[in-house]
Amino acid sequence: MSSENGRAALTEQKYQLLKSNFFKKGVLIGGLSGLLYGVYSAFLTLGMARGVWADWYGANTAGLSAFVIAYLLSALGTSINDAVSGVWSLLQAAIKGKLKDFARTMRTKPGWIMVLAALFGGPIANTAYVIGLQMAGSLAAPISALCVALGAILGRVLYKQKLTPRMIGGIVLCFVATVMIGGNALADVNPQAALGCAISFIAALGWGIEGCVAGYGTSMIDYEIGITIRQCTSGIVNTLVVVPLFAILAGNIGLAPHLLGQAWTSAPAMIFFLISGFCAMLTYSFWYKGNAMCGAALGMALNGTYSFFTPLCCWILLGLICQEPGWALTALEWVGAIVMFFGILLIALNPLTLFKKKGQKTAASGAAA
Repeated sequence: MSSENGRAALTEQKYQLLKSNFFKKGVLIGGLSGLLYGVYSAFLTLGMARGVWADWYGANTAGLSAFVIAYLLSALGTSINDAVSGVWSLLQAAIKGKLKDFARTMRTKPGWIMVLAALFGGPIANTAYVIGLQMAGSLAAPISALCVALGAILGRVLYKQKLTPRMIGGIVLCFVATVMIGGNALADVNPQAALGCAISFIAALGWGIEGCVAGYGTSMIDYEIGITIRQCTSGIVNTLVVVPLFAILAGNIGLAPHLLGQAWTSAPAMIFFLISGFCAMLTYSFWYKGNAMCGAALGMALNGTYSFFTPLCCWILLGLICQEPGWALTALEWVGAIVMFFGILLIALNPLTLFKKKGQKTAASGAAA
């Protein structure tokens, strides 16, 4: 009987070790999603400053209206990036022999769940974020970063995932950090800025829903298949729906195919879109996989580090390497990075548990001696 109990205890110990390693790997993957989001954002920004884009945002010899420059071009850049990312995802699936799985999954309920997640996180959230940026400036960034808290709350409501006071405290710290990094104070808020903040909240809600839905979907299907569905859906809908919609709002539906053609054939810019699209594939892949491995609450928090990594990567690539002005980090942003780190640490780990384990190991070593 004692030997059976010993084997059962050993089996349970091995199970807990595997579970712990799985969780830690999920934390690492989720953290990488935040870093790669910053890299993808930097290369996307660089692409939208080269080739024909440099003229559109500069001399504007095409005579584009202020509405087109502010809204349609942002939607156009997003559509190209997501479409390129979709192609990268399909190539990855082909190399790994998963194209048939992709086709089969598209005919299943989990596949359509991923399409739904893509619609919330791609066209809806990204478009709302762009509009929020135009109306409220950088204040839209910390508002949209509420997706971390919303994802955790939705994970609790929908999937009964544990959300302790410690984790809530960590989420609050992450939100405080995004506000610090976002920069703008709440002074001089006018009706337009207030509306921009409200629209940015739609982006936060869209990304929060996507995080939960995608985490649920990738628990049933391969995350690489999931991200292929996500990026292809987002690229197609942005190109065929969102860009033409902004062209209609600008009063000229013909602008959509005209600007799309010019953008896709602008080689100096497309070089950087190829890189940004590849990084976008990776960051969303890691976000989806991280959510599935360590839960929506922690996965969303780890991905939320993009609020620091985005300005950091833009500063390195655009400011230091390309010598473009206006990309230096402020002292407040560095402080925000530290606050963000402790927020994530608080969500992922119980500091008291770490000290307790350390004390137990020290006591065990002393007893052995």
